[in-house]
Amino acid sequence: MISTLHIKNIGIIEDLNIDFNDGFNVLTGETGAGKTLIIGALGIISGGRFSKDMIRNGEKYSFVEVNIFCPNNPDSIDGNIIVSREIYSNGRNSCKINGRLVTVNELKEFMEDYVNIHGQQDNQNLLNEAKHIYYLDGFIGKEILELKNNYVQLYKRYNEINTKLKENYGDEQEKERKLDLLNYQLNEIKNAHLKVGEDINLQEQHNLMKNSEKLQENLQEIDENLSNQAIESVSNSIRCLEKISNYGEQYESKLNELKSIYYEIQELSRDISSMKEEVYFDESKRDDIEKRLDEIFLLKRKYGNSIEEILEYKNKIEKEIFDIENLDEINNKLKKEKNEIKTQMLEICENMSIKRKEYAKILSNRMNEELKDLEMNNAKLRVNVEKLEEDKFNINGLDKVEFMICTNKGEEEKELSKIASGGEMSRVMLAIKTVLADVDEVLTLVFDEIDTGISGKAAKAVGEKLKSISKNHQVMVVTHSASIAAKGKYNYFISKKTMENKTYTNIKQLNEEETIKEIARISSGDVTDISIAHAKELRKVS
Repeated sequence: MISTLHIKNIGIIEDLNIDFNDGFNVLTGETGAGKTLIIGALGIISGGRFSKDMIRNGEKYSFVEVNIFCPNNPDSIDGNIIVSREIYSNGRNSCKINGRLVTVNELKEFMEDYVNIHGQQDNQNLLNEAKHIYYLDGFIGKEILELKNNYVQLYKRYNEINTKLKENYGDEQEKERKLDLLNYQLNEIKNAHLKVGEDINLQEQHNLMKNSEKLQENLQEIDENLSNQAIESVSNSIRCLEKISNYGEQYESKLNELKSIYYEIQELSRDISSMKEEVYFDESKRDDIEKRLDEIFLLKRKYGNSIEEILEYKNKIEKEIFDIENLDEINNKLKKEKNEIKTQMLEICENMSIKRKEYAKILSNRMNEELKDLEMNNAKLRVNVEKLEEDKFNINGLDKVEFMICTNKGEEEKELSKIASGGEMSRVMLAIKTVLADVDEVLTLVFDEIDTGISGKAAKAVGEKLKSISKNHQVMVVTHSASIAAKGKYNYFISKKTMENKTYTNIKQLNEEETIKEIARISSGDVTDISIAHAKELRKVS
């Protein structure tokens, strides 16, 4: 269950800590005090959408954190799981589970096992026939999950094959045009005889050629200086030292050093002479290099930014030519695979249909029992499962699932979407949530204004149902109904105050006396002896 909710900088909420309890938690309070913002914060921490307009005026970020008490969960630390989400005005998100950074999608998937929020969007989903199959499959649970997973894998491959079969090349004339173009491109690349790294080597040679005159001038001068001056000068110096080397060991030593220098200068002179010869380029060779570079440049413009990319493109068009030339054979193989997959899909779809029809009856009976408890005694809800035609495969198989309802005796059964009453829709949704809550084992169920469009006995029945659900789940409800508030095990009052031109949200867990007064206020709009007596009566009945 959610033991603590911390909200910061969302709407009029500046910094709010709420300690929730197990069982039935009821939130009431002033209009515009922030009740919906609290539910919205639970939606945000569950991976829901967030608009930067929700950030409190003047602040740069919003922050939501929950502590989930789940002692038997291996992810918990000392029985607790701490989940947080920080959102900045520039759109940056930071989501964490026990301090570990996760993506918004990972956060959403994680929280689906812990929190289920019912709001007006659920009623919209109930009106959407396409969503009905998900309610039924959720009720069936593991018995259909493996079948569905196997089917989805086949369905993806089935669609891939269909896409490939549609990717033909038009008529025979169009196919020949495509082949002509591809063969032209292939021959152009092949005839170029490209080698990886060739363009880099050619460019280096070309750069040398462009600077050959400057290189030659300087190398020539160095060669002359070494050959005509340095070597001759050192040679003369050696002869001089030889004449005096017998007059002292130091002269002998310097003679040896000078001889070493002489040999090094000779070696250096030979190297410079060789380098000088290498920078003499034939103009025709330079033209050849420039033509080759131009050829490679044109190929790069057409087929890739590098020789590697051009060669990759060559491999690609070779395969495409092969595919076109062998199109009939390839298509026949694909069609054979498609038929094999279709046979497997039909078998799985048949098994899923059997399961769905079996559980549709069970779900219908369960929901009708819940509708009776919710003062819809004459209503009959039926989960209808129809088989679609072959080749109308969709992500869920070949079944069309639709909730049908008759709200009064003698009336014709209609699609659920034809119900006009918001109160009836809320109760149908609560019936479904009640049944599914028993199978999905989500720890916390949150209901935002489930009392919309209902009052009197119906509101009392909804309160009873919520109280019943809270025996096995933590339930949080935002309500304006005194009958529902009276059923609460823990009641919270949400208020707001204004200081220095800013509005702040406060929340307080009420004691029994305060709870009675709040029920009285909701019931009559004022706290009087009569409304207090009525509130005590509602509370006693609860």
